[in-house]
Amino acid sequence: MGDVLTRVGGVVVLVCDPAGPPMRTEGDAMDVIAVALGDDAEWVAVPAERLGEGFFDLSTGIAGQILQKFTSYQRRLVVTGDISAHLARSTALRGLVAECNRGRHVWFLDDLDALRSRLEPATFRQ
Repeated sequence: MGDVLTRVGGVVVLVCDPAGPPMRTEGDAMDVIAVALGDDAEWVAVPAERLGEGFFDLSTGIAGQILQKFTSYQRRLVVTGDISAHLARSTALRGLVAECNRGRHVWFLDDLDALRSRLEPATFRQ
């Protein structure tokens, strides 16, 4: 299928294919960010299965590096899918996810329908 550019709630989103290359490093994140920048996508939806195990182990620093890249390049990131097994193993990850989901730049959501709900004009303000 490949990555797809779409509109969700009136916002341009690059939806990454679950079967695409894993995002395990800052360089991998930059590859996706470059596509988003080229396509004027404000949001990038990355399926959780594309993120390496190291992303969910906060002691590796990989999540921080990847999230910082998205922030630095002013692209918003949504991780979609079931991450409950990772959350069950890490209090720190649960805290990060809760904090991110209260903000407007990085979200961890179940699916694109949840993203659509959050991006509805009545609920999402730039």
